[in-house]
Amino acid sequence: MILEIADLRVDAQRAAEFEAALRKGVETVIAHSKGFEGYKLNRSIESPGRYVLMIFWQTLEDHTVGFRGSDAFTAWRAIVGPFFLAPPVVEHFELVGKTA
Repeated sequence: MILEIADLRVDAQRAAEFEAALRKGVETVIAHSKGFEGYKLNRSIESPGRYVLMIFWQTLEDHTVGFRGSDAFTAWRAIVGPFFLAPPVVEHFELVGKTA
């Protein structure tokens, strides 16, 4: 399993609106993409308007080729993109250890 982490910056005054849009985007667009395994969204306590979005994919290619190369990516960005103050910083991680 691959973990995509996106560091997102939005206007803190629009936090509730952004969170609703993100949920809509995940549930109506990303959740139907091949390899999607789930997501988590965390909001920063110290930095209002900063979020960490974690999306779990079966493979790296499910995200980088399948999703990003699809019309679904365009639909996703149309929903959440207007909230971004800066381009998201995205990285991919693989699990190397965990506890129960």
